[in-house]
Amino acid sequence: MKNIPALRIHKANDADVNPRGTFILYWMIATRRTEWNYALEHAVAWAKELDRPLVILEALRSGYPWASDRLHRFILDGMADNSKRLKNRAVTYYPYVEPKPGAGKGLLSAFARHACIIVTDDFPAFFLPRMVSSLSPRLQVKLEKIDSNGVLPMRATDRVFPTAYAFRRFLQKNLPDHLVQRPEVDPLKDAGLRKLRSLPKEITQKWPKASEKILKGDPAFLRSLPIDHDVGVVETRGGSVQAQKKLHEFLEDRLPAYSEKRNQPEEEVTSGLSPYLHFGHLSVHEIFHELMEYEDWFFDRLSPRTNGSRSGWWGMNEPAEAFLDELITWRELGFNMCWQQSDYDRYGSLPDWALATLDLHKADERPYLYSLEEFEKAETHDPIWNAAQMQLLSEGRIHNYLRMLWGKKILHWSSGPEQALRIMVELNNKYALDGRDPNSYSGIFWVLGRYDRAWGPERPVFGKIRYMSSKNTARKVRVKDYIKKYGKRLNQK
Repeated sequence: MKNIPALRIHKANDADVNPRGTFILYWMIATRRTEWNYALEHAVAWAKELDRPLVILEALRSGYPWASDRLHRFILDGMADNSKRLKNRAVTYYPYVEPKPGAGKGLLSAFARHACIIVTDDFPAFFLPRMVSSLSPRLQVKLEKIDSNGVLPMRATDRVFPTAYAFRRFLQKNLPDHLVQRPEVDPLKDAGLRKLRSLPKEITQKWPKASEKILKGDPAFLRSLPIDHDVGVVETRGGSVQAQKKLHEFLEDRLPAYSEKRNQPEEEVTSGLSPYLHFGHLSVHEIFHELMEYEDWFFDRLSPRTNGSRSGWWGMNEPAEAFLDELITWRELGFNMCWQQSDYDRYGSLPDWALATLDLHKADERPYLYSLEEFEKAETHDPIWNAAQMQLLSEGRIHNYLRMLWGKKILHWSSGPEQALRIMVELNNKYALDGRDPNSYSGIFWVLGRYDRAWGPERPVFGKIRYMSSKNTARKVRVKDYIKKYGKRLNQK
């Protein structure tokens, strides 16, 4: 049996392999793609080892937090891509879309009764860890969770890093050993698997397979679901096909200007890949591989220095190094915390110094005070903030630089820091395509001091938390056309 890196395999229950099972089950819940996928590769290895067919179950619940037309459609786009790519492969792909909360109850257990082993994805945030930990003890068959999240396996360290600098130093010392490991591009190619004749009727009749029409995001079907229809579908489409297209467009058209212009809201040079990474439609390994090809880069260009510097270590040009610091250092820093601290989304998880200074200034008078509803509707006094919120409402994203200001002003204009956190989480998770992710929680909690240091001078409301203002932002970056663009959408509401 071909082994993937041991650090990426986590035993989820104490059950054994069922030698009488009729298939291997890959329960696809986070790494929603057919390529560059360690979990699928591991499931294929089990299928070959036990000489059993492989079944891939990809389900979409209707009762998950913040379920909406926007998020459903993006996920369905990915399921449609998977269905097409697996249509003529020697696997059984079973997409299931829950018509109402609770309708899918018992589905996994039904599959488990016929499986030799279940392989699933190891994702450390949102409701997925609770779902897996709740179901795993009830299964009478072995369940393994596979980490396909980042270039660095999450369990490569059991330390939570307090800053990006500290994590970067760790990466520079330890990442080279992991860079040479990568998942197979197409784990099903030449796999020689047997095809399952049919699934048991007890499964197919009670939990019918999603039709092609459903996977195409049929508007009538979406309207029939008990999800939030006020959070509408956006122009950005999901799925691996769009993800790969976005990646190539970024490398060819935007990357050269990335380090110079990525903080400019009126420039489109950021990658736009975070939603695809969040939903598992794209692998960080694929991004890194494509960047290596683009840069004509090889491992011998890595610097021997391990001083935590943001540039110079990779031996690439400045735009590529700036992008890699976001893709690997900052993104995987969030995974580093989430898998080790279940309270990663709680106010009390902030550093002690941040909690102390926020508590000291909790009762400070606010220059403005807005409710969740006023923030949500972009009804503040500030044109820049309102424009950023309107971009979130209409496109499912906020420009990276303005997202920081967006959060800082919510802290400034809320009744207290805990209320500010609730508002940021609610708005981001409800509207952002890349919300509900370790990386997005890093951004939200950075606003309140996580991964940062104490700053001076001490200010009202903020205390020693890093301060940002719209006035200074307008001096640093161009926002006139940005405000005009999204302010127009505000007036058209």
